Amino acid sequence: MGIVVENPGVLTTIQDKGRYGYEQFGVSPSGPMDLESFQIANILVGNSRDLSALEATMLGPTLRFTRDNIIAITGGDMTPLLDEKPIPMDQAILVRSGSVLKLRAARTGCRTYVAFAGGLDVPEVMGSRATGVQNRVGGLEGRKLAKGDEIPFLAPKTALPRMEDRRTSHPMPAGKERVLRVILGPQDDAFTQQGLDTFLGQPYQVTNDFDRMGCRLDGPVIQHKVDGNIISDGMVTGAIQVPTSGLPIIMLAERQTVGGYTKIATVITADLPVIGQCRPGDTIRFQSVSVSQAHRLWRETRERLNELDRRLNAPPVQPQTAAQPQAKGLGPVRHYRITVNGTVYETSIQVVSQ
Repeated sequence: MGIVVENPGVLTTIQDKGRYGYEQFGVSPSGPMDLESFQIANILVGNSRDLSALEATMLGPTLRFTRDNIIAITGGDMTPLLDEKPIPMDQAILVRSGSVLKLRAARTGCRTYVAFAGGLDVPEVMGSRATGVQNRVGGLEGRKLAKGDEIPFLAPKTALPRMEDRRTSHPMPAGKERVLRVILGPQDDAFTQQGLDTFLGQPYQVTNDFDRMGCRLDGPVIQHKVDGNIISDGMVTGAIQVPTSGLPIIMLAERQTVGGYTKIATVITADLPVIGQCRPGDTIRFQSVSVSQAHRLWRETRERLNELDRRLNAPPVQPQTAAQPQAKGLGPVRHYRITVNGTVYETSIQVVSQ
């Protein structure tokens, strides 16, 4: 089996990399609000980094294990307890059948991720196990977890290579003010210069109207040249809509696929985890960057994840020894773990001599 939900918390869902290729049908991608923390959790337990895991919001769940498995908890610090004893964040931990994991209210950040070695066994819908609460697809019947839910493991493990080294440092930022780097557009020409200066120069507060679909901000009104209405066009995660009211709305994982309000800017991919971990009352400031800067920052994020993955999960090269004679004409076998666009592939290569 896997886990039984004794208490679901406020909003706990199953997520994976997300559901892409169906936006023309009005189906949003879903996926984790903090992709970096989500992928770190999977790397720590030896998974491909986009495998199904849990995302908990503000107040975490209580889970009873019905099978041994290795877990890792990342993101917001919900002071996790295993059988009422504190356990560390950002570290792989073996949990035995019968043990109870409890996540409490988030002390830092807003969202916490629990990855399980081998992933969670729920049906794929449109190529993904991610829960889309707005579209009611994926996960468990397209909904958040409820008391009594039982979720099997796909391929649980009780041992992993380098188990003692499976830890990292990924704390949430301190304080209540965050900077979100953005690329202006595509409708930044719909705003006056004063409106653009207000957007980039003034602070905004995260309101209580903040969920997986979007985050509504409060603060100085951003001035349009006319109003905030446009002919509906495509939406991307991180797009910042400014309706006629002049107050920005950041579109997030379960955003609508099209929208009819002016979009003043888009949060760069590297900073989406920042807004994903914000809490109501936090202060946001926007900073404009170029596309090339956004690409560089994203590459730096990916390289940090790649380095962690290589350190923990790359198969060791097995040198040929006298005790392991080779077949005539065959060289040593080399084992490689390759990451392509976040998907991990394992391969072996053997040289054949002429």
